[in-house]
Amino acid sequence: MDKSGSAFLPRILFFNVNGSGMGHLNRCLAYARQLREQVCPVFFSLSSAIEIIEEMGFKADYFVSHNWSRASSSEWNRELCLRLGLMLERVRPAAVVFDGTWPYQGFIHACREYGKAKIIWSYRGLHQADKIKPFLYPDMFSMIIRPGEVGDEFSFEDGDFGCPQVRVPPVCVLKDDELLDKVQAREAMGLSENGRYALFSLGAGNINDVEGVGVGLIQQLQNAGFEVIWANNPISVKDVVLPEGVRPVSAYPLVRYLRAFDVFIGASGYNTCCEIVQAQVPALLVPNTDTKLDDQNRRAYLVARHAPIIVSRCGNESEREASVRELLQLAGMHIDRKYLVPMNGAALAADTILALANR
Repeated sequence: MDKSGSAFLPRILFFNVNGSGMGHLNRCLAYARQLREQVCPVFFSLSSAIEIIEEMGFKADYFVSHNWSRASSSEWNRELCLRLGLMLERVRPAAVVFDGTWPYQGFIHACREYGKAKIIWSYRGLHQADKIKPFLYPDMFSMIIRPGEVGDEFSFEDGDFGCPQVRVPPVCVLKDDELLDKVQAREAMGLSENGRYALFSLGAGNINDVEGVGVGLIQQLQNAGFEVIWANNPISVKDVVLPEGVRPVSAYPLVRYLRAFDVFIGASGYNTCCEIVQAQVPALLVPNTDTKLDDQNRRAYLVARHAPIIVSRCGNESEREASVRELLQLAGMHIDRKYLVPMNGAALAADTILALANR
């Protein structure tokens, strides 16, 4: 018997895909953390970082991503339909929240066969304009939630779907009061109180060469007297060969510890940009231009309006030198830790999900 009382709460099933980064999983976790006192969140995850879901206290089933499977697309979708269908019958959710670039055929068929849940698509925008394609099943969703970019506010929008569509401010997995200050974060990370530290988080490296960009930047920061810390990505499929003197760390969510560092160097994925605004750490953003859909270059310049940020592709030595020089100038200035844009998208999205599930 469930003594916690969760057996009597409505169930929400979160379905996150395994993208090139942690964004899909991160947003589902952000929603689930906001809802955990009012519903029973359960995960059906394609993410290879499923242990993070369990560490946060949620139950999860894992299904291998098509990118990691040897099955054909049709075979994989048939198996997905079967596995998800069995979980839907077992969990009996009031709502299913899908966070991914495109709903799979197996997902669509399983949800339609179950037929008893509201279907919500958490569908992040800021896509490269020439890579957007129409969706063939616009009538299957009960709600579209658009996780916004930095500077966006809550609003109802028109869309191509036969259901309400809302945009929310940026979706962050942690609230501001859950971030550690500099002293607390350095103690938690085992760093010296008086050291100079640069944190690198250039992505998983699954679709781009993070080592090539990183090596030159690492050398320059080491020459400037910084100890370099490299954040391992939970879904990376290959080991990154690090230069001598670079310390690897594994921490999630990384934003909890960001204020331990004097400077940050990272790609401009959705999570990173939200977290830099929250922590207000001087940062160099290096947009990943190899993504299939995400427009990281545009996002980097958007977020630079709201945080101490330098944006550069760092494609050659002179660009790297200029970027590091500007970054160090930023680091020498007084940083006001306050930001003036809403960052409460997770709470607003959770309210929307709950209201729909309770109808």
